[in-house]
Amino acid sequence: MYGINSYVAIGDSFTEGLNDGQPDGTFRGWADRLAEMLAGDEPGFQYANLALRGKMLDEIMDEQLPIALQLKPDLVTLCAGGNDVIVPGADVDAIAERFEAGVAKLRAAGIPVVIFNGPDTKSLSVMSVLRGKVAIYNTHLWAIAARHGAKMVDMWAMEPLHDRRAWSDDRLHFTPDAHRRIALLTAEVLGVPVSEDWREPYPASSEPATWMTSRRSDLAWTKMHLLPWIRRQLRGESMGDGLSPKRPELAPLAPLVPDVPLVPDNPASISLDVRGDVRGNATAS
Repeated sequence: MYGINSYVAIGDSFTEGLNDGQPDGTFRGWADRLAEMLAGDEPGFQYANLALRGKMLDEIMDEQLPIALQLKPDLVTLCAGGNDVIVPGADVDAIAERFEAGVAKLRAAGIPVVIFNGPDTKSLSVMSVLRGKVAIYNTHLWAIAARHGAKMVDMWAMEPLHDRRAWSDDRLHFTPDAHRRIALLTAEVLGVPVSEDWREPYPASSEPATWMTSRRSDLAWTKMHLLPWIRRQLRGESMGDGLSPKRPELAPLAPLVPDVPLVPDNPASISLDVRGDVRGNATAS
C-alpha cells in the first residue's frame, strides 16, 4: 500500500521500540506502528525489524545493513549513532562519516531511506548536557539526507518531545505515546495519510516540578540508570547481549493491536538497557 510493500527497520533500542511495552513483555515502538499504517488492508505487505537495544553504529552497519541490502525492500528506516554520540570524548564528525557510508550503500542499491535526527534534550535534567553534541550530529544528518536523497524525520523540532512526559524515567527512551507520535510524523514524511495529529499538546500537568522534586528525581535516576550504565560501559557489556531481533525476516504483520494512547503525568520506569543507548536515538538510539 502507498507504493511500499516491504519495509525493513534497522537501528538500536529506539527502533526496537523501548519503552513502548506490551502485556507480553515485548516492545511495540514507532517502527511497528508505522508498519501497521503502511500495511493497511494489504495482505502482501511484509515487514522486518532488525534493530536491537545497545547496538553501536558500527555493529548496525556490520550486522544489520548487509541484511537490509540483501532483502532490498521498498523502504529502509535507519536511526543509528546515538549510542556512540553520548560516549564521553566521542568524535561526532567521525560518527557522521560512518553513518553516511551506510546511507550511501542503501541509496546506491536503489532503496528509499528515511533517517531520524536526535531530539532536543534541553528539558531533560542532566541529559541536557548532550544537547550540543546532538545538535552537531543533527547538522551532519541533514547534510547527509540532502546529499543522498534520503527523507528526514525531524525529531528535534517535535514540540511534544520537549515535554518531560514524552520520556521514560531513564531519560533515554520514549513513552508509548511518544512512539505513537513519532510513527505519525514518519508517516507524514512518507506521504501516508494519518487520522491523528502528532502535534496535539499534552494536557496541563497537575504536578509541576519544583527544585526539590527535580533534585530527588536526579538522584534516583543516577542510582537506577546512570551508574549501571557506567558499569556496563567499563565492562564493555550491553543489555542487548544474547538477544535477537524481534522480526529478523520479512514477513506479514500479525493482526493489529488496538492502540490506546498513554499520556501519563509521570512516565513509567523501565531500566536503562544499553551500553550507551540514547534514544535511539541520534537519537539516541
